[in-house]
Amino acid sequence: MRENTPPSSPFFERDDMNEDQDMDDDGEDDELIYVGDADEVLNALEAESDDDDEAAGVNENIDEEYVPTRDDSVLTFSTHEGPVFCGSFHPTQNLAVTGGEDDKAYVWSTETGNVVFAVEGHKDSIIAAEFSADGNYLATGDMAGYIQVFKLSQDYKKVWEFEMGDMSWLQWHIAASVLFAGSDTGETYVWRIPSGDCKVLQGNGSKTEVGQLTADGKSLIVGYSDGCVKLWDIKSSTVIQNYEENTTLGHSGSITSIAADPDNGRFLTGSEDGKIMIANSNGPLTNLFPSAGSVEALAFSSEKNDDLKLLACGTLEGKVSLWDVNRQAIRFQCQNDDPTGITKIVWGPNYAVLCATLDGSIRIFDGRNGASKNHLEGHAAELYDIKYKTSTNQVLTTSEDRTAKIFKLDS
Repeated sequence: MRENTPPSSPFFERDDMNEDQDMDDDGEDDELIYVGDADEVLNALEAESDDDDEAAGVNENIDEEYVPTRDDSVLTFSTHEGPVFCGSFHPTQNLAVTGGEDDKAYVWSTETGNVVFAVEGHKDSIIAAEFSADGNYLATGDMAGYIQVFKLSQDYKKVWEFEMGDMSWLQWHIAASVLFAGSDTGETYVWRIPSGDCKVLQGNGSKTEVGQLTADGKSLIVGYSDGCVKLWDIKSSTVIQNYEENTTLGHSGSITSIAADPDNGRFLTGSEDGKIMIANSNGPLTNLFPSAGSVEALAFSSEKNDDLKLLACGTLEGKVSLWDVNRQAIRFQCQNDDPTGITKIVWGPNYAVLCATLDGSIRIFDGRNGASKNHLEGHAAELYDIKYKTSTNQVLTTSEDRTAKIFKLDS
């Protein structure tokens, strides 16, 4: 890992280059190449190869150590010159944005890999790059806390910027042009875009590790490095509930993940202490204990089922478990024959649980029975981010190996 890699935890079909030649019925080449034309032909072939690579989003930034043995992706974006920390899909257009250690963010086509817009001006690793919920804006933020917002319909004109000090996370509101960011010094900033009207939610001096909106978009759940969790009312900027650290139901380690129940005000938090807290606006309800070790990823199923509320949990030890939240009980321990650390989890179609891992693969489990369904390869180093787009059935991944990839899921 590199020195300015953002710490997320205490641990942490190749295209064949076959060219068909046109042959006549006798097996002879249709066009003869004379010795005197060799240099000209070689130059032409090299230029053609460069054009093909550019069209596929390929360049020379991929080190030999990062060449995968198998590639199931349909597109590789390799314009970044360092590890790619974050990425997201545009909600309606065939676009993705990625940001990385090279202090650059790129908007690119998910069909061709061609760069649509290059974000300049950052002087530190970009750890957040995200389109707004309506797709009108793009926000990018780096570790030093410099944030930029661009308007897509105005040819990516920069409409707002801010420097907040060291930043740990950044995200858009789920329904409005409102931007949230957490700081290393404990404050959470709330801005209305593009006016820049600002509110500051004061912390307790500990770093804000992660933030997550509740399903109704009215409250913000913020987890801190000391194990404290706060539920904020966004409109009034007041604390609805303070879930203190080192209490019976509270956490004793840094908060690593938050999942909000899509149907009510309930939410779950995961921590380095290996514990999950279930809570609502009235306070902590109970705990779940998936395994020893840090709980890195929590995600509610997107499938609608009133009788069954499924939660997927992933740990740094490679354990993936499925929980019935209504009954507060484990439902299945996923059959992971080759466990490797889980970094993030998203749900795909038909109860598919998509797990980003430290070995660079995507492990896919069946959320209905915990069985291993498949694993997708293509990266040669750990995955930092994974996103799923329902409308196109595509998965976006970003990695230490300096690439981002698009995978197409089977139905």
